[in-house]
Amino acid sequence: MNLLAVFHGGSARQWKRRLLVFGCLLALAGGWHPAAAADYGYIDLTNPYLRKIPIAIPEFKTVSPEPAVTELALQGGRLTAETLAFTGYFSIVDPGAFLVDPKTMGVTGADIDFKAWSSIGSELLITGLASLDDGVVDLELRLFDTVKQERLIGKRYTARRSDLRRLIRRFCSEVLMRLTGNPGPFDSQIAFVSGRAGQKEIFTCDFDGYNPKAFTRHGSISLAPSWSSDGQWISYTSYQRKRPDLYIRHRLENRGTVVAEDGINLNGQWVPGRFELAVTLSFNGDQEIYLLSGNGKIIRRLTHQPDIDVSPTFSPDGKKMAFVSKRAGSPQIYLMDMASGRSERLTFEGSYNTQPSWSPKGGRIAYTAMEKNRIDIRVIDLETRNVVQLTHDSGDNESPSWSPDGSLIAFSSTREGPSRIYVMTSFGTDQRRLLSLPGEQSQPDWSPNGIQ
Repeated sequence: MNLLAVFHGGSARQWKRRLLVFGCLLALAGGWHPAAAADYGYIDLTNPYLRKIPIAIPEFKTVSPEPAVTELALQGGRLTAETLAFTGYFSIVDPGAFLVDPKTMGVTGADIDFKAWSSIGSELLITGLASLDDGVVDLELRLFDTVKQERLIGKRYTARRSDLRRLIRRFCSEVLMRLTGNPGPFDSQIAFVSGRAGQKEIFTCDFDGYNPKAFTRHGSISLAPSWSSDGQWISYTSYQRKRPDLYIRHRLENRGTVVAEDGINLNGQWVPGRFELAVTLSFNGDQEIYLLSGNGKIIRRLTHQPDIDVSPTFSPDGKKMAFVSKRAGSPQIYLMDMASGRSERLTFEGSYNTQPSWSPKGGRIAYTAMEKNRIDIRVIDLETRNVVQLTHDSGDNESPSWSPDGSLIAFSSTREGPSRIYVMTSFGTDQRRLLSLPGEQSQPDWSPNGIQ
């Protein structure tokens, strides 16, 4: 950002407005400090039978009655409810049950009738106060515990009108941090494959399916997108040159590299915290997993078996790699210690297990399992080796990918006919379609947080 361009010239009022905008942009760019969460515990992320917390989000109040401000308040409340509901943690209280008129109610705490909210079952309450001055939004947001009758969060944001969605997501991250100790997935994106037979491109969208857009325009078949651990690079395999080459491209800048070894160059996954990725290459005649630099240079070969080895995925610390191999006769998932190179078989239940995805929390791996001609998502606990199936009797379900906070899983499914991208909680609840575009969508890969 050019600071001279921000502050050069203008009246005192314009200076004040620019200072407010600049301050908010700094916050949005990384100056955010989450609320202390030492006493969080409202939501137990380890509980598969999680009870949704009832939360009321009445229409935000306005400082002035102008239609533009009213519309801002309505949109702000609606976005807050939609964003929090997406997590699967909350039950949004029906406004028809409110005993208080949102237009006249208090918003600061001292003037709130908490019993009026707790009596309708609302355990949490969010209030907002909005103003709009020459395209600059000023928004006060608060989170209350209606049972304890205390404020949990109080924030004030100033930003451009066009940044309202980002502002609301920032507040929702504050809410999740306060209640769970995790910031949620609100500044992440999902890459996926979209298109019709004979032509598939890589697309990206926000965590909730908003703002889908094409990342590639090769006019060919592009597959298997994968985000780097810093969220700045996307790798994928494309047949743009009539053969399966590996492309490594910067997310925003027009630069990158192409890996075009003989045979297949099949995309895999990036190593956490490093500018390296594991991919499958077959230039030696067998499909083996290799470690590459982000510039496409081969660092070393990781697997050494006379059978197909594909689909690498790493533990959060990068010390272990899960992958798929046919060395036992059918596709199964194996674990490799990266230091010693030793491998062990992980899956024994079922005869066809593929597409492992390691949870960013480290304790579980989601994968695709085929049994009796049905394809479903399963999760294996790495400590107990217990397996839980998350999808049932709903078409073919595959390509699981965890949200950066480990609370959600994106996957593709044919339950409505064409393959679409869906999202569910990490325990398989709240399964719903993420978005709908022409053609089919598949192979989602969830980015880390911090994507703007």
